[in-house]
Amino acid sequence: MSGLTEAQIEIAKAMTENQLQDNILDMALKLGWLCYHTRAAMNKRGVWSSPMQGNPGYPDLTLARNGIVFFFELKSEKGKLTVEQREWYHALPNCLIIRPRNWLSGEVEALLR
Repeated sequence: MSGLTEAQIEIAKAMTENQLQDNILDMALKLGWLCYHTRAAMNKRGVWSSPMQGNPGYPDLTLARNGIVFFFELKSEKGKLTVEQREWYHALPNCLIIRPRNWLSGEVEALLR
């Protein structure tokens, strides 16, 4: 995690995917991006699932502004892509794997500005 301070490295290691997502969504909305994320919900059988049709593994966030679209697959520092996520990653333009280190280093902010 080059370029990060020791404190930032520790924060990155502890940051969850949900915390990362909340940070990115907050910034993106403040900067005027349209944001899409599918939230899991409990169905009638009491099972948590994300409503979707089609292929699994679609990126966590879709952000659009002024003709630019980003697809962000969010992962913790140790998180790994599934086979399905990897397929989407290769199929979509501007599809990026974003980890806490990318947030803490300012890379995400630079993309969104």
